[in-house]
Amino acid sequence: MTRRVVSLRARLTAIILAPTLAIGVAAGLWQLGNARATADEVFDRSLLVVAMAVERDVAVSGGDALSVVTRDLLADTSGGRVFYNVYGPAGVIVAGYASPPVGIPATDPHSEGVQIFVARYMGRPVRGVRLRHRAQIDGLAGIFTTTVWQDEAVRQAFAARLVRRSALVIASLIAALALSIWFGVRLGLRPLTDLEAAIARRSRADLSAIRRPVPAEVRGIVETLNRLFAELSGKMEAQRVFISNAAHQLRNPVAGALALAESVVRARSAEAMRRRAAELRAAVAELARLAEGLLALERAEAVSPPEARDAFDASEVARALVAATVARAPAGVSVTLAAEAPCLLHGDRMMIREAIRNLIDNALEHGGSRLRRVAVSVLAEADGGCRIEVADDGAGLAADDRQRVRERFRSRAGSRGSGLGLAIVDAVMRAHGGTLALEDAAPGLRAVLRFPPARSAAGPGAPAAGVDDAA
Repeated sequence: MTRRVVSLRARLTAIILAPTLAIGVAAGLWQLGNARATADEVFDRSLLVVAMAVERDVAVSGGDALSVVTRDLLADTSGGRVFYNVYGPAGVIVAGYASPPVGIPATDPHSEGVQIFVARYMGRPVRGVRLRHRAQIDGLAGIFTTTVWQDEAVRQAFAARLVRRSALVIASLIAALALSIWFGVRLGLRPLTDLEAAIARRSRADLSAIRRPVPAEVRGIVETLNRLFAELSGKMEAQRVFISNAAHQLRNPVAGALALAESVVRARSAEAMRRRAAELRAAVAELARLAEGLLALERAEAVSPPEARDAFDASEVARALVAATVARAPAGVSVTLAAEAPCLLHGDRMMIREAIRNLIDNALEHGGSRLRRVAVSVLAEADGGCRIEVADDGAGLAADDRQRVRERFRSRAGSRGSGLGLAIVDAVMRAHGGTLALEDAAPGLRAVLRFPPARSAAGPGAPAAGVDDAA
């Protein structure tokens, strides 16, 4: 199943809005409780005002009538009808409704003060105020109790209106914030759009570095891309040079092989045909060797140890090479191996084997008439690295030639070789983070390969094993 990838714009908007929505919900819940408390406070104050107005009018009129203002308050206090009654001493009703709410908490009947209560009236929940005050009305003296109450649905509706208004304000603010964030993120991501356009303009013909100013957050991406572009440019340039050199180096041998083939066809005698056929065979063998060297050089320069990571003992590789070389070594030349302890390498086994083989072949081919011994040694370094030496007692190599012979198609003076052997070795060592040194063996030449410890052989720019880009 294809994993759905959310756009960066949507992701940033969601990340910013998520806490805002949480705060909005928390504010709404707080406002719900606050609206109820506010409604209770407002309505209780209104009921207390009504109770005091009723008490005053009853005292003034002797319980016969209420003023117009008081009747208006009773008819509509904060959006709902208010009920009342007034009792005199000994429970004598003075004014109002005969049946008060039931379930009013009992208090001392001889005490004065204000009591706010929750009770039921005609089966519905009500909330009211009871006011006790000592007075004398129409010949009665003592504690008069004035009770006013109102259906709780009125204040609940009031609280609901407050909550709806607050919710509307909060929702409007969040919607406005969401739009601002959506378009703000779009503006904020514009440098990425510009960067995309800059990358889209790159092609095989133009892998130049991106130099436009970018935000600090994507500077690392741009630097990584520039390194990649530089590496690709280098690889493509190396490939171009390789194709050019290969065409140049193969042109003459191929032409020579074709000419020899033609001469074999035109030979007038069996002896001439055999002689020219032998020459053709030697030319084709040389051509095959050159082609093999070119392919080996290209593979050496393209090798990536982290992708071709083998753990192996360099001593075993050297032992197999020496055993194969002894059989084809010229008469009078000994090929020996000194490898006392295992020497662990981490890299491309085939290309490291190719590098050692090229050093041995180089010693046999260019050692000259004085060559009597080729000694291969494998030594484990104290730091965990590995050193491989191929030393001979032949003609040696002038100091001025030691750097030149590392280059492609450059061989020592007077040599008929392809000039690829040491170039291949040098490319393999660079790919594995190692070094190639050519030293005077007095007499002869000593080629020394030094590999870093296996744990760091991948080089500083190699990716760590086990990392998944999909994360």
